[in-house]
Amino acid sequence: MANDLTLSCEFFPPKTEKGIANLRHVRQQLAPIKPEFFSVTFGAGGSTQDNTLDAVIEIQQDKKTSGIDAAPHLSCVGSTAESIRQLLNTYQSHDIRRLVALRGDLPSGMRDPGDFRYANELIEFIRQETGDHFKIEVAAYPEVHPQAQSADADLANFKRKVDAGADSAITQYFYNIDAYLYFIDRCQQQNIDIPIIPGIMPINNFSQLSRFSEGCGAEIPRWLRKQLESYHDDIESLQAFTLDFLTDFTEKLINVGAPGLHFYSMNRVDPTLTICQRLGLIN
Repeated sequence: MANDLTLSCEFFPPKTEKGIANLRHVRQQLAPIKPEFFSVTFGAGGSTQDNTLDAVIEIQQDKKTSGIDAAPHLSCVGSTAESIRQLLNTYQSHDIRRLVALRGDLPSGMRDPGDFRYANELIEFIRQETGDHFKIEVAAYPEVHPQAQSADADLANFKRKVDAGADSAITQYFYNIDAYLYFIDRCQQQNIDIPIIPGIMPINNFSQLSRFSEGCGAEIPRWLRKQLESYHDDIESLQAFTLDFLTDFTEKLINVGAPGLHFYSMNRVDPTLTICQRLGLIN
């Protein structure tokens, strides 16, 4: 496997003491894959802001022994410039040097988008406020953002984020490698040269995945959908199949030159750990 392959994992912020303890366990179990960073999501309109802050500060404090950076998600929709400035100051004070900068979704019932409408505006603001202090990750959509007017418009939006100062990108999850390769080709034609890292989504619950995929525009190929549907309530067979599928899928991404892998862990150890073990990504 490629020695320069970068790994990272994403968590959602726990809301209970049990959830906090579970996340500590998951982080400990995933540490041997030596990810560059653990990112922590940020709820719509900042709904999990305090939980996100607590989680990333603990991850960053553990860096002394783990060597793993914390990377909080920063969502601008529904936020003011002052609230973002305060968050940036807080993260700087804890020596956090990575951010995942996103537009985010406007919470149901909230009509005011705040001071920022798009992620490129947030990135420009971060650079104005903090210079090069942060390494900024942004989102990319190989199968086109569900709210984009067209594939060309979506690519133009992505380029604006890169031009605003993004260092690298993490894709929405996908299960069609051709979509990723075509997106990379189109980015190269636009002289976009930042690393574009595939997001890997586990398949623990098909009905849940199906609902989520419909909302975010991620295609589940028909053959894969039919295979997953065939297991019905046979969870053991479903998990065995998806582990084999995701291992093979991830290996193919590495072989076609993906610069890294970003695992949407769902605050679980597996399948992330097992995939990395099978592919020899643990030293």
